[in-house]
Amino acid sequence: MQDAILATYLIETQHPLEKAAQVMAGEQSAGTFVRVPGETPELLEKHGAKILEITPLEAVSAPSLPGAKPPRQSHSSQWQRARVVIAYPFDNVGLSLATLITTLSGNLYELGPFSGLKLLDVEIPAVFQSRYPGPKFGVAGTRQMAGVFDRPMIGTIVKPSVGLSPDQTAELVRTLCEAGLDFIKDDELQTNSPHSPLEARVKAVMAVINDHHVKTGKKVMYAFNITADLDDMRRHHDIVLAHGGTCIMVNMLAVGPVALRAISQHTQLPIHGHRAGWGALSRHPLLGMEYVAFQKLMRLAGADHLHVNGLRNKFCESDESVIASARACLSPLFQAQDVAMPVFSSGQSTLQVADTYRALNSVDLLYLAGGGIMAHPLGPAAGVASLRQAWDAALQGIDLHEYARDHVELRQSLEMFAAL
Repeated sequence: MQDAILATYLIETQHPLEKAAQVMAGEQSAGTFVRVPGETPELLEKHGAKILEITPLEAVSAPSLPGAKPPRQSHSSQWQRARVVIAYPFDNVGLSLATLITTLSGNLYELGPFSGLKLLDVEIPAVFQSRYPGPKFGVAGTRQMAGVFDRPMIGTIVKPSVGLSPDQTAELVRTLCEAGLDFIKDDELQTNSPHSPLEARVKAVMAVINDHHVKTGKKVMYAFNITADLDDMRRHHDIVLAHGGTCIMVNMLAVGPVALRAISQHTQLPIHGHRAGWGALSRHPLLGMEYVAFQKLMRLAGADHLHVNGLRNKFCESDESVIASARACLSPLFQAQDVAMPVFSSGQSTLQVADTYRALNSVDLLYLAGGGIMAHPLGPAAGVASLRQAWDAALQGIDLHEYARDHVELRQSLEMFAAL
């Protein structure tokens, strides 16, 4: 099947696996629950999805999700899990990201035969590159604009999340710039609110960042959260650009992939893709989709940076899942330059640095710490220094505690966070 879209799913069902997979393939292509006029063998051959693989896994004694309908006259007490690979014809989808997403998921999650169904991964044919080339900036472009090479970019999030006025935000940014940060971002909750209108915030913050740039030669990258209706997002982008800003942020699930794509066509700045709301798609192990699949779709839409959580985070995601997500972001879709910068955040400090580098084996990442910087006993500048020192130790293969003997900022950070 030329240019087929290959989707891998995890399923759970009491139905025979072959029949269950056929239900999936039919629902998401040319079939339905009964034969209908026009459903010729020729049409089904050209437009019907094909089942490529069915790999039985473990059986469980209770359904993972409610509402599943077992086969008639079934007395089984077991629900079988399996990995299923389905090929969808390109002719069904065309070069449409919205139709691609509908084909990959659509009504699948509601099908009665299944007590569990999750999209694990998708292989997108290279023909999509002609319309969806992926990130405009990615890792290389972000580094160029930030002037940071050969090490992770160190950043933080403006806190309190909401409530600061534009002038108060700018004063905090002054402190963070002087501390030596590479990157600062708005919180996902802070967009264009009455207490902090985006234009006023951009003017106040960029005055500080531009002044710092003139004095030091370093221009801190600030991701302004432009999330809004599409016309407003375009206008917000233009405001950021006009004041010398170097990054915008978009809450990807809030605006949707089509709006994200529209902004990526308009933007002259990297897009910091925040995944706020992601838990609704991923938290249940037998429902939704894995981030490995999701990040490919968001990169097609144009995201340059993608949040992946962090090791030993404050949320529910496992370290294995975090690293798999980060590796996926750094794996080319079609060509080497279409990778996205993975963003590690959520309770990160010096304690996770060595393990992050060991697991990812790459310096191409944004490492965001809030309390890990601001709560340092010696202040924010020491917090930034401690993270730089932790990464220096990791890159040189030196034990963190050994390196801390001669680096007071790192030593105090380790002592503080180990005691929490």
